[in-house]
Amino acid sequence: MPSDYTPQRVVCLQPSATLTLRDLGLLDRVVACTKYCADVCPEAADGSRLIVSDSWTAQAEQIRTAQPDLVLASVPYQLEAVGEILKAGVRFLALAPRTLADIYADIVAIAGIMGVSERGEHVASAMQAAIEDLRMHCNSAEYKPRVFCEEWGKPIIASQTWVAELIDAAGGTFIAEPGKTTSAEEVAAAGPDVLLAAWCGAGDRVPLEKLVEQRNWSDLPAVRARRVFCISDELLNTPATSLLGGLRAIAWALHPDRFPRPSGIRQLGDL
Repeated sequence: MPSDYTPQRVVCLQPSATLTLRDLGLLDRVVACTKYCADVCPEAADGSRLIVSDSWTAQAEQIRTAQPDLVLASVPYQLEAVGEILKAGVRFLALAPRTLADIYADIVAIAGIMGVSERGEHVASAMQAAIEDLRMHCNSAEYKPRVFCEEWGKPIIASQTWVAELIDAAGGTFIAEPGKTTSAEEVAAAGPDVLLAAWCGAGDRVPLEKLVEQRNWSDLPAVRARRVFCISDELLNTPATSLLGGLRAIAWALHPDRFPRPSGIRQLGDL
């Protein structure tokens, strides 16, 4: 039985929070979420919830209008937005995961606050097991491609640590420092066999052909082999179970002979 202190009205300021509550069977407690939440959780777009700004542009009045007893937010943040969240005067859980272990812990933490601890353990364990299962399938591969994945293009920012861990699980080697700014020249010098792009907020619209041309990457091994891919933003930049879709996309990009092509990935030259 939930106690009188268990949150019943939750505002989610990032898609990862909305998706995690859905995975916990608690979507009915979400009274407001962002317009981006439907990208990873279509069930959230049923018209029953207020649409609010995310943790980058949060507004106190929007949050108060939803009359929540808990605000859930996750990276990325903007300092002014955090101030607005605090100004709303509602209990606030701020998550800032970097690694897969952080994401599992966040799922369990949200479940504990919501009064469903066992469900959280189950969701986190199932996610971890799925990743490790794919790792076992990739361990036997003799070929370990060198991979660069970026979460932003101007400036070029390498994807987060959890993406590097997914690439490792899929049998690849991440060739940059996760989450750090780099340059086209540094990426080229590393000689990647596979290039992946998942720009925050861009969906699947990264212009691969223009990217290669503008950065003078035509002679890179990845480009010569046409192993340049756009992976849908929500599959790699949402720290929640949606990362399993990103992992499947990475696995196909690295080992197309061993895995079926999933949805959410586009290849250089695709019409």
